[in-house]
Amino acid sequence: METGADAGTLDLTAEEVQILFKIQSETARKNVDNVSRTSAYLDFYLQHPDIKWAFLASMVSRNGGYSMCDLEGEWYPKVLKPSIRNRLFLTYERANWTIFHDAYPQLLLYEYSTQKKRKMFHLLPYLKVSSFMLREWEQYWIHRDQKQLMTALIVNEQNVIHRTVVEHHVYQKQVFDTFMFFFQDRLHFSAVLLPTINGKLFGASVNGFKNVHKRIDLGKRLADILFNPKLYPSFLEFALLTEHTGSRNDYEQYFREKTYRDTPYLRCIYPVVRHHETAREDWYLKQGLQKSWMEKKVCHKHPIDLTKWFVGKQQQFKTLVLLKQLMK
Repeated sequence: METGADAGTLDLTAEEVQILFKIQSETARKNVDNVSRTSAYLDFYLQHPDIKWAFLASMVSRNGGYSMCDLEGEWYPKVLKPSIRNRLFLTYERANWTIFHDAYPQLLLYEYSTQKKRKMFHLLPYLKVSSFMLREWEQYWIHRDQKQLMTALIVNEQNVIHRTVVEHHVYQKQVFDTFMFFFQDRLHFSAVLLPTINGKLFGASVNGFKNVHKRIDLGKRLADILFNPKLYPSFLEFALLTEHTGSRNDYEQYFREKTYRDTPYLRCIYPVVRHHETAREDWYLKQGLQKSWMEKKVCHKHPIDLTKWFVGKQQQFKTLVLLKQLMK
């Protein structure tokens, strides 16, 4: 990202320009792959536990890594061509990269504000952050409503990836309009899981991913589960004790019935992807805010304990794969 006069920073102080440069450099350094992003979110949360979204982002990012590595595990290569698996990986990777590219500078600017004991959110536009989040950070500095800020960040990031990834013509044609995506989406084969070291899995299945309203609702439900007072200590324990590798064995190792690792480690299978930033419009100025997005009340229509569900879906998927091979 540009800095200096070309980026319109002539009206800033030398200190502010330096802060922007440091934020951009630090973001680029940690936005290398899914593993580095997941760790960066968690490290930030441990330093600033009031910014709850950072922990949510870390746990959701773990799931992104698991989805990537599943593609090169034992089962998906039996039913998906390498070209299709590669497109799916690049879609997961692009969404993961885009969210970090937008959100992490916000977190770092908050960190600088706390260090200097004065708000610096007027710098957010120079980082191409939506005017919606400028308003929300300003409000947070005054009222310290942690849940409000977490919800705002969920809303913002889902809108950011909606236009740049979900609605992008390349990803639409090659991923979101394919039979494989439709199959997974309609049959609820995908889920965002919140693991524990006692082998229990909580979370929510993903359905209607192309719909921004459903993704926002999913984010809010996951946040509600993650910060449930009875469950939160177990999730934090898992995050602190379990290195993120991208293999689902990260949490399957804690199952009562021992399993073997059938998905690879992310850094052993995928190269670093070089991303190029595309033009970003301010989604808030273009379309505004749906009132329902910021509602804090959450409704769980399905059980949040997904332990049995996950095992059942895994068996169901493997059976379908074997049936397809027999039909060949």
